[in-house]
Amino acid sequence: MPGSDTIAYFSMEIGLEEAMPTYSGGLGVLAGDTVRSAADGDVPMVAVTLVHRKGYFRQRLDAAGGQTEEPQPWSPEALLTEMPARAKVSIEGREVALRAWRYDVHGAGGVTLPVLLLDSDLPGNADSDRRLTDYLYGGDERYRLCQEIVLGIGGVRMLRALGYDSIRRFHMNEGHAALLVLELGFEEMKRRGLDEVTREVAVAVKPMCVFTTHTPVPAGHDQFPLSMLRRVLTDYGDAYNQRAVEFCLDNVLNMTYLALDNSHYVNGVAKKHGEISRQMFGQYKVDSITNGVHAGTWIAPQIQAVIDRHIAAWREDNASLRYALGIPRHELWAAHQAAKQDLVAWVNQRTGATLFSNTFTIGFARRATPYKRADLLFHDLQRLLALHRSAGPIQVVYGGKAHPRDGGGKDLIRQIFAQIAKLKGQLTVVYVEDYDIAAARRMVAGVDLWLNTPQPPLEASGTSGMKAAMNGVPQLSILDGWWIEGCIENVTGWSIGDGNAANGGGIDERAFDAESLYNKLETVILPMFYRDQDRYIDVMRHAIALNGSFFNTERMVDQYVRKAYFR
Repeated sequence: MPGSDTIAYFSMEIGLEEAMPTYSGGLGVLAGDTVRSAADGDVPMVAVTLVHRKGYFRQRLDAAGGQTEEPQPWSPEALLTEMPARAKVSIEGREVALRAWRYDVHGAGGVTLPVLLLDSDLPGNADSDRRLTDYLYGGDERYRLCQEIVLGIGGVRMLRALGYDSIRRFHMNEGHAALLVLELGFEEMKRRGLDEVTREVAVAVKPMCVFTTHTPVPAGHDQFPLSMLRRVLTDYGDAYNQRAVEFCLDNVLNMTYLALDNSHYVNGVAKKHGEISRQMFGQYKVDSITNGVHAGTWIAPQIQAVIDRHIAAWREDNASLRYALGIPRHELWAAHQAAKQDLVAWVNQRTGATLFSNTFTIGFARRATPYKRADLLFHDLQRLLALHRSAGPIQVVYGGKAHPRDGGGKDLIRQIFAQIAKLKGQLTVVYVEDYDIAAARRMVAGVDLWLNTPQPPLEASGTSGMKAAMNGVPQLSILDGWWIEGCIENVTGWSIGDGNAANGGGIDERAFDAESLYNKLETVILPMFYRDQDRYIDVMRHAIALNGSFFNTERMVDQYVRKAYFR
């Protein structure tokens, strides 16, 4: 039976396995890794998300890099267990019934934690309401609001229906679930025998809530007009009339501010992101807990086999990965070469490209959106080709989806394809279509260098480089997000630029960063890789020992336990 120490973890997306496209990228994969580490550490947790029957989308790229989207349907009936309980929400005056599908996450020590995937596709619901849990981040503003009603309000009600009567904390992984605050307030109002949510009721809710904000980018903070909210959210009658002005400044409900106002603990996802968030939300106390990745999930089998020979029980004690410094160089190199050959064969088969396993391979894969600057590597093609010829040959593997409504992201993919065409016959660059968990697992282990080029300070954390480091793949990155904490120059990897977005104010920032990128490749990284292999392997060992041992979700969840869940 659920205990009073249970943590309810709410996330609009969650990456659980390749057959379940219930994630779009880093936020969802982080959620999956969080639950896995909670299971490993026997942290009492239940996760709540939506079932997303049609997935995020399947990416199709034409010869020019034009992206089109197709549904990515999957069958929860075939993979999950339907729970008997039902919950209901009111949308536009209609009663919408919800069910939950259960997915079990098994920890390294045998603990099992449930993930509940809410589903509105039930007989008796209006046809349009049956589709509300179909598409991750799909539809218009109203569709998104309906989904957030289902997640936040319906999620709390489903937990109650399943017997979770005494939950210690409700953790909102981004603001999509912030309407759970309204449900908790309504519950408290009824407990007190009141007919409206008073300031005292709101104060009583605050100790129950934890909020993690993941992005300084405005598009990441959902907002809904108060007029739409009153029309669509029809569950509470007049209970929130007095709070409407307080919660909806300028007649807009900002989900981030709703979560900020009503959480006893708020955090950003890296030390720098915590600083940026405190600047953005000056009236709030915002801490930071740097993200991590789940070691047992993201370390490739070839690398795991080597670690198993030299480090006991690293899956249960990720900090012991620091002993990777003692792994013999030839063993780590052989394991990396096996992972690289697997990647090269997979990319060649999938794309028709001709990658070589003895060529220095750069990986770049993340959501395609302008501030990630995926095309920075091509800022000066002649310079890139010159170092390719003089310092040592390179090849590049790209991946990443643009959100269907992100025109700038779609343009970026087309621009990369244009550069690929210009380089054809001189330098091989491949863009892998429909980047997902399966592709990510191969890439983060099989490339020789992980590249990250965001526009600072917009990279809140960035977990793909952590996954690479776990596999002994060093990173070359802008000093932003987690890399400010993880970069020890020439030890765990390398920095691009100086971490200052202004660069003195008078220099073209993009040109400055591109020149730094080229210089590091030409004068440091490629000579080390091709002519001083032992030193390169030392960087690989340090990536595991120093970055892998810290930037993991075992440490991250432990910090949430101490700072947010049981404090």
